[in-house]
Amino acid sequence: MKYYVVDAFAEKLFEGNPAGVCIVKEWISEDTMQKIATENNLSETAFAVKEGDHYRLRWFTPAEEIELCGHATLATAYVIANYYEPAVEQFIFHTLGGELTVIKKGELYEMDFPSRMPEPFTLTLDMVEALGVTPIETYLSRDLMFVLDSEDQVRNLTPDYSKLKNLPDGLGALVTAKGTTSDFVSRSFFPKLNVNEDPVCGSAHCNFIPFWAGRLGKEELLASQLSKRGGTLHCRLEGDRVKISGTAVLYSIAELLID
Repeated sequence: MKYYVVDAFAEKLFEGNPAGVCIVKEWISEDTMQKIATENNLSETAFAVKEGDHYRLRWFTPAEEIELCGHATLATAYVIANYYEPAVEQFIFHTLGGELTVIKKGELYEMDFPSRMPEPFTLTLDMVEALGVTPIETYLSRDLMFVLDSEDQVRNLTPDYSKLKNLPDGLGALVTAKGTTSDFVSRSFFPKLNVNEDPVCGSAHCNFIPFWAGRLGKEELLASQLSKRGGTLHCRLEGDRVKISGTAVLYSIAELLID
Protein backbone atom coordinates (compact mmCIF):
# COMPACT_ATOMS: atom_id res chain seq x y z
CA MET A 1 0.00 0.00 0.00
CA LYS A 2 1.36 3.43 -0.95
CA TYR A 3 1.66 5.78 2.00
CA TYR A 4 2.28 9.52 1.75
CA VAL A 5 3.14 12.02 4.48
CA VAL A 6 2.22 15.60 3.60
CA ASP A 7 2.81 18.76 5.62
CA ALA A 8 -0.51 20.60 5.30
CA PHE A 9 -0.94 24.37 5.78
CA ALA A 10 2.81 24.58 5.20
CA GLU A 11 4.92 26.60 2.77
CA LYS A 12 8.04 24.50 3.41
CA LEU A 13 8.92 21.21 5.06
CA PHE A 14 8.60 20.85 8.82
CA GLU A 15 5.89 23.51 9.03
CA GLY A 16 2.15 23.03 9.26
CA ASN A 17 0.56 19.74 10.23
CA PRO A 18 1.80 16.39 8.90
CA ALA A 19 -0.89 13.93 7.79
CA GLY A 20 -0.62 10.38 6.55
CA VAL A 21 -2.53 9.59 3.36
CA CYS A 22 -3.44 6.21 1.84
CA ILE A 23 -5.37 6.14 -1.47
CA VAL A 24 -6.69 2.58 -1.74
CA LYS A 25 -8.69 0.73 -4.39
CA GLU A 26 -11.05 -0.83 -1.87
CA TRP A 27 -11.64 -0.55 1.84
CA ILE A 28 -9.55 -2.49 4.27
CA SER A 29 -10.93 -3.33 7.71
CA GLU A 30 -11.50 -0.61 10.32
CA ASP A 31 -9.25 -2.52 12.68
CA THR A 32 -6.37 -2.41 10.17
CA MET A 33 -6.90 1.29 9.43
CA GLN A 34 -6.84 2.04 13.14
CA LYS A 35 -3.67 0.00 13.62
CA ILE A 36 -1.98 1.85 10.75
CA ALA A 37 -2.97 5.22 12.24
CA THR A 38 -1.73 4.16 15.66
CA GLU A 39 1.55 2.92 14.16
CA ASN A 40 2.00 6.16 12.19
CA ASN A 41 1.36 8.19 15.35
CA LEU A 42 0.45 11.34 13.41
CA SER A 43 -2.55 13.38 14.51
CA GLU A 44 -4.49 11.92 11.55
CA THR A 45 -4.06 9.28 8.88
CA ALA A 46 -6.53 9.58 5.98
CA PHE A 47 -7.87 6.72 3.86
CA ALA A 48 -9.65 7.41 0.58
CA VAL A 49 -11.39 5.17 -1.98
CA LYS A 50 -12.69 6.48 -5.32
CA GLU A 51 -16.42 5.87 -5.77
CA GLY A 52 -17.60 7.07 -9.18
CA ASP A 53 -16.62 10.70 -9.63
CA HIS A 54 -15.94 11.34 -5.94
CA TYR A 55 -13.94 9.87 -3.07
CA ARG A 56 -15.04 8.37 0.20
CA LEU A 57 -12.71 9.75 2.87
CA ARG A 58 -12.12 8.62 6.46
CA TRP A 59 -9.75 9.96 9.12
CA PHE A 60 -8.17 8.08 12.01
CA THR A 61 -6.26 9.54 14.95
CA PRO A 62 -3.90 7.31 16.95
CA ALA A 63 -6.87 6.57 19.23
CA GLU A 64 -10.05 6.51 17.10
CA GLU A 65 -11.84 7.57 13.94
CA ILE A 66 -13.12 11.17 13.83
CA GLU A 67 -15.88 12.82 11.82
CA LEU A 68 -14.06 15.90 10.50
CA CYS A 69 -10.44 16.80 9.80
CA GLY A 70 -9.18 19.73 7.77
CA HIS A 71 -5.44 19.26 7.37
CA ALA A 72 -5.74 15.59 6.35
CA THR A 73 -8.39 16.56 3.78
CA LEU A 74 -6.01 19.12 2.30
CA ALA A 75 -3.22 16.52 2.33
CA THR A 76 -5.44 13.97 0.58
CA ALA A 77 -6.41 16.45 -2.15
CA TYR A 78 -2.72 17.28 -2.60
CA VAL A 79 -1.82 13.59 -3.06
CA ILE A 80 -4.66 12.95 -5.54
CA ALA A 81 -3.85 16.11 -7.51
CA ASN A 82 -0.15 15.33 -7.76
CA TYR A 83 -0.03 11.52 -8.01
CA TYR A 84 -3.42 10.17 -9.13
CA GLU A 85 -5.47 12.74 -11.10
CA PRO A 86 -3.25 15.67 -12.10
CA ALA A 87 -5.80 17.00 -14.61
CA VAL A 88 -8.53 17.38 -11.97
CA GLU A 89 -8.89 20.64 -10.04
CA GLN A 90 -12.00 19.91 -7.92
CA PHE A 91 -12.32 17.01 -5.53
CA ILE A 92 -15.51 15.92 -3.78
CA PHE A 93 -15.17 13.86 -0.62
CA HIS A 94 -18.02 12.03 1.11
CA THR A 95 -17.24 11.83 4.82
CA LEU A 96 -18.78 11.30 8.24
CA GLY A 97 -18.82 15.11 8.46
CA GLY A 98 -20.82 15.49 5.24
CA GLU A 99 -19.82 16.28 1.66
CA LEU A 100 -16.62 18.29 1.43
CA THR A 101 -15.24 19.99 -1.67
CA VAL A 102 -11.62 20.95 -2.29
CA ILE A 103 -10.66 23.19 -5.24
CA LYS A 104 -7.08 23.50 -6.42
CA LYS A 105 -6.25 27.16 -7.12
CA GLY A 106 -2.63 27.26 -8.19
CA GLU A 107 -0.62 26.27 -5.13
CA LEU A 108 -3.57 26.83 -2.79
CA TYR A 109 -6.13 24.16 -1.91
CA GLU A 110 -9.48 25.67 -0.90
CA MET A 111 -11.67 23.50 1.29
CA ASP A 112 -15.42 23.95 1.73
CA PHE A 113 -16.42 22.96 5.28
CA PRO A 114 -19.49 23.44 7.50
CA SER A 115 -19.61 26.54 9.69
CA ARG A 116 -20.00 25.58 13.36
CA MET A 117 -20.59 28.61 15.54
CA PRO A 118 -19.89 27.49 19.12
CA GLU A 119 -22.34 28.18 21.93
CA PRO A 120 -21.45 30.08 25.12
CA PHE A 121 -20.51 27.67 27.91
CA THR A 122 -19.87 27.90 31.64
CA LEU A 123 -16.23 28.14 32.69
CA THR A 124 -15.23 25.80 35.51
CA LEU A 125 -12.32 25.75 37.93
CA ASP A 126 -11.17 22.46 36.35
CA MET A 127 -10.89 24.20 32.98
CA VAL A 128 -8.83 27.04 34.46
CA GLU A 129 -6.50 24.58 36.19
CA ALA A 130 -6.10 22.53 33.00
CA LEU A 131 -5.30 25.60 30.87
CA GLY A 132 -3.13 27.39 33.41
CA VAL A 133 -4.84 30.71 32.58
CA THR A 134 -8.32 32.17 33.02
CA PRO A 135 -10.00 32.71 29.63
CA ILE A 136 -12.17 35.76 29.06
CA GLU A 137 -14.84 33.73 27.22
CA THR A 138 -15.75 30.03 26.99
CA TYR A 139 -17.68 28.22 24.26
CA LEU A 140 -18.59 24.67 23.26
CA SER A 141 -19.21 22.98 19.91
CA ARG A 142 -17.54 19.62 19.23
CA ASP A 143 -14.60 21.07 21.18
CA LEU A 144 -14.26 23.49 24.06
CA MET A 145 -13.16 26.89 22.78
CA PHE A 146 -11.49 29.44 25.03
CA VAL A 147 -10.93 33.07 24.10
CA LEU A 148 -7.75 34.43 25.69
CA ASP A 149 -6.71 38.00 26.32
CA SER A 150 -3.83 38.26 23.84
CA GLU A 151 -1.74 36.59 21.15
CA ASP A 152 1.13 36.24 23.63
CA GLN A 153 -1.12 34.34 26.04
CA VAL A 154 -1.97 31.88 23.27
CA ARG A 155 1.68 31.50 22.22
CA ASN A 156 3.01 31.01 25.75
CA LEU A 157 0.26 28.70 27.02
CA THR A 158 1.51 25.52 28.75
CA PRO A 159 -1.62 23.50 29.57
CA ASP A 160 -1.73 20.41 31.75
CA TYR A 161 -2.55 17.69 29.20
CA SER A 162 -3.63 15.13 31.78
CA LYS A 163 -6.15 17.62 33.21
CA LEU A 164 -7.37 18.58 29.72
CA LYS A 165 -7.89 14.89 28.98
CA ASN A 166 -10.09 14.53 32.06
CA LEU A 167 -12.39 17.46 31.31
CA PRO A 168 -15.90 15.99 30.85
CA ASP A 169 -16.91 18.33 28.01
CA GLY A 170 -15.55 18.70 24.50
CA LEU A 171 -13.47 16.39 22.34
CA GLY A 172 -10.62 18.90 22.14
CA ALA A 173 -9.63 22.19 23.77
CA LEU A 174 -9.08 25.19 21.50
CA VAL A 175 -7.61 28.54 22.50
CA THR A 176 -7.78 31.69 20.40
CA ALA A 177 -7.19 35.43 20.55
CA LYS A 178 -7.15 38.45 18.27
CA GLY A 179 -3.91 38.52 16.28
CA THR A 180 -1.32 41.23 15.78
CA THR A 181 -0.13 40.42 12.23
CA SER A 182 -3.07 38.12 11.39
CA ASP A 183 -6.77 38.50 12.17
CA PHE A 184 -6.73 35.80 14.84
CA VAL A 185 -4.42 33.19 16.31
CA SER A 186 -5.07 29.83 17.89
CA ARG A 187 -3.76 26.55 19.26
CA SER A 188 -5.53 23.17 19.43
CA PHE A 189 -5.15 20.38 21.98
CA PHE A 190 -6.59 16.85 21.71
CA PRO A 191 -5.15 14.69 24.53
CA LYS A 192 -8.38 12.64 24.52
CA LEU A 193 -7.27 11.43 21.06
CA ASN A 194 -3.67 10.87 22.19
CA VAL A 195 -2.65 14.07 20.37
CA ASN A 196 -1.47 16.59 22.95
CA GLU A 197 -1.20 19.49 20.49
CA ASP A 198 -2.43 19.39 16.91
CA PRO A 199 0.04 21.64 15.02
CA VAL A 200 -2.57 23.10 12.64
CA CYS A 201 -6.21 22.09 13.02
CA GLY A 202 -8.48 22.80 10.05
CA SER A 203 -11.67 21.53 11.67
CA ALA A 204 -11.19 23.89 14.63
CA HIS A 205 -11.50 26.77 12.17
CA CYS A 206 -15.10 25.72 11.51
CA ASN A 207 -15.61 27.31 14.96
CA PHE A 208 -13.03 30.09 14.75
CA ILE A 209 -14.13 31.53 11.40
CA PRO A 210 -17.80 32.32 12.21
CA PHE A 211 -16.79 33.52 15.68
CA TRP A 212 -14.08 35.93 14.49
CA ALA A 213 -16.01 36.99 11.38
CA GLY A 214 -18.77 38.20 13.68
CA ARG A 215 -16.40 39.68 16.23
CA LEU A 216 -14.26 41.54 13.66
CA GLY A 217 -17.04 42.36 11.20
CA LYS A 218 -15.29 40.86 8.17
CA GLU A 219 -15.75 37.71 6.10
CA GLU A 220 -12.16 37.34 4.78
CA LEU A 221 -9.74 36.37 7.53
CA LEU A 222 -6.08 35.44 7.85
CA ALA A 223 -5.39 32.97 10.64
CA SER A 224 -2.18 31.80 12.29
CA GLN A 225 -1.81 28.66 14.38
CA LEU A 226 0.88 29.26 16.98
CA SER A 227 2.11 25.73 17.57
CA LYS A 228 5.86 25.10 17.47
CA ARG A 229 5.57 24.14 13.77
CA GLY A 230 3.20 26.98 12.96
CA GLY A 231 0.78 27.32 10.07
CA THR A 232 -1.16 29.85 8.01
CA LEU A 233 -4.79 29.52 6.94
CA HIS A 234 -6.68 31.76 4.50
CA CYS A 235 -10.29 31.82 5.68
CA ARG A 236 -13.65 33.05 4.42
CA LEU A 237 -17.18 32.83 5.82
CA GLU A 238 -19.91 32.11 3.25
CA GLY A 239 -23.29 31.71 4.93
CA ASP A 240 -23.41 28.34 6.66
CA ARG A 241 -20.10 27.26 5.11
CA VAL A 242 -16.49 28.22 5.65
CA LYS A 243 -13.68 28.23 3.09
CA ILE A 244 -10.25 27.29 4.40
CA SER A 245 -7.24 27.49 2.07
CA GLY A 246 -3.63 26.52 2.45
CA THR A 247 -0.61 25.06 0.74
CA ALA A 248 1.02 21.67 1.25
CA VAL A 249 4.45 20.09 0.91
CA LEU A 250 5.27 16.41 0.37
CA TYR A 251 7.55 14.91 3.03
CA SER A 252 7.70 11.22 2.11
CA ILE A 253 6.35 8.36 0.00
CA ALA A 254 6.59 4.87 1.44
CA GLU A 255 5.26 1.33 1.03
CA LEU A 256 3.22 -0.14 3.86
CA LEU A 257 3.74 -3.89 4.03
CA ILE A 258 0.19 -4.89 4.91
CA ASP A 259 -0.79 -8.51 4.28
